Amino acid sequence: SPPFLGLLPGRVSVFPLFFLALLLGFASLLWLQLSCSGEGPAPDGGQSWGGPRQSCPPPAPLLPVEDEPSWGPHRLALLVPFRERFEELLAFVPYMHRFLSKKRIRHHIFILNQVDHFRFNRASLINVGFLESGNDTDYIAMHDVDLLPLNEQLDYSFPEAGPFHVASPELHPLYHYKTYVGGILLLTKQHYEMCNGMSNRFWGWGREDDEFYRRIKGAGLQVRRPSGITTGYETFQHLHDPAWRKRDQKRIAAQKQEQFKVDREGGLNNVRYRIESRTALSVAGAPCTVLNVLLDCDTSETPWCTFG
Repeated sequence: SPPFLGLLPGRVSVFPLFFLALLLGFASLLWLQLSCSGEGPAPDGGQSWGGPRQSCPPPAPLLPVEDEPSWGPHRLALLVPFRERFEELLAFVPYMHRFLSKKRIRHHIFILNQVDHFRFNRASLINVGFLESGNDTDYIAMHDVDLLPLNEQLDYSFPEAGPFHVASPELHPLYHYKTYVGGILLLTKQHYEMCNGMSNRFWGWGREDDEFYRRIKGAGLQVRRPSGITTGYETFQHLHDPAWRKRDQKRIAAQKQEQFKVDREGGLNNVRYRIESRTALSVAGAPCTVLNVLLDCDTSETPWCTFG
């Protein structure tokens, strides 16, 4: 038999051995706690019985609880137009959930995934997101999936005084003209309805934001922008790689002239779509809702919605 068994009495019940194992386990945990510290060196100059004192790993930061009174009464619908950019989505959802939670912004992230065979239509997807976001949200963020805010001083709170352009020309890494309202724009739902949403005539990339700026002005609203932000063009991280993912900037037939016109008839009132599916997802612990959206196109009105 093993030598150590000879040290035990002839008859030993299992209960003393069990309590002895518990005692040894507790002693091990106590030793681990005493041998690591986040408060500097040990009293004997940095040496403990077992060698240099180790730093205890910091606890994982906890997000605030959304039902606390400090979160306020408003709830943001974060509307993210999307198509086939999953690597950006995997970074965006957990980052924005943590960013907004740290700022105590009640929010719901909606991924507006265009699954039809027409060209990408960012404006129509935002209209769809607005209509599908539910009555528990009272303001929206039109938010690009490839733009992450790095400065925690950026304001995502309820824009009661008017549209608030978070990604202002003074801060956006790419677009610096005065009438730019793309990237990240906050509006109350009431103000978005006053503009009749965005035009549905912009298929392909670009120009829908410029047309929406005219709608904002036409509704008598004033665009506000951040102040006191000193990080300049380093305020955001832009995830898009144009060398790897080309933008659809093709202009077909009359689209070249139409892109500079104001759409005085269309918007929220005539967006045509169908929700193929609605799925609640968690990305690295961050909740979001994915809407698979089928847009419809009247090719007699906007023949440039296809590549044909």
